[in-house]
Amino acid sequence: MALSLAISPCPNDTFVFHALVHGRVPGAPPVEVTYADVDVTNTAAERGAFDLVKVSFAALPWLLDDYHLLPCGGALGRGCGPLVLTRGDRTGGPDRTDLTGATVAVPGDRTTAYLLFRLWSAGRPPARIEVVPFHEIMPGVAAGRYDAGLVIHEARFTYHRHGLTALVDLGEWWEADTGLPIPLGAILARKGAVDPEAAAGWVRESVRQAWADPAASREYVLAHAQEMELDVVDRHIGLYVNEFTADLGEAGFAAVTALLDRAADAGLVPQTSSSRATAWTS
Repeated sequence: MALSLAISPCPNDTFVFHALVHGRVPGAPPVEVTYADVDVTNTAAERGAFDLVKVSFAALPWLLDDYHLLPCGGALGRGCGPLVLTRGDRTGGPDRTDLTGATVAVPGDRTTAYLLFRLWSAGRPPARIEVVPFHEIMPGVAAGRYDAGLVIHEARFTYHRHGLTALVDLGEWWEADTGLPIPLGAILARKGAVDPEAAAGWVRESVRQAWADPAASREYVLAHAQEMELDVVDRHIGLYVNEFTADLGEAGFAAVTALLDRAADAGLVPQTSSSRATAWTS
């Protein structure tokens, strides 16, 4: 039986999963892969649509009854957080980070980026939130359709081209406040469909092969990189594929727990016990 896998077309995901997708991981089943933005996979995972799936850590409270959290393959790190962008000519009073009254475009309502934004803007939320496909956010802010936009991934390297300014780096805010890495994307294994210990082994071997021979995945990565320049692709992989990709470790799990606990205390997500978020083989 083929294993159904859903990941994003972003370079970090295609780099990590190249070996698994192409049948190069010993003992792993054949894989049928679907490429979709994380907002789509968050929703699909609620329906149990995939055996292995990349989702936002922010979506875990709605998914852990049906999925195991794998300790590898995801996206965590430092210096890689979401950015809140505005036009360079925006005026916002003495405190330019105050978005009260603004319309903000976000990439999904259950993304980690939006959850961090809600935690950061608590007490002074914007007037309106619009969920917008990721590729439309920066052009929309530049054109004045939105007062600000919440962006992730390669936008860190390209927002200047749209004449935009970073109002706040939510990763820097999170790290300064918690001392922890920022948990962005998680890999889940559907209960009853795939053994989580075996799946973690397959993913770790795929990561090992990616690092051992980066050139092997280059054509595959570029084919799905949505016209990104080679330099941006390499910087993207270098930032988002790191030690936490191979193993979340204590710091990674602590970051996940801190995010979900803070969000639950703020009434933004259902309460999720730390044991459900860490005991991935239970």
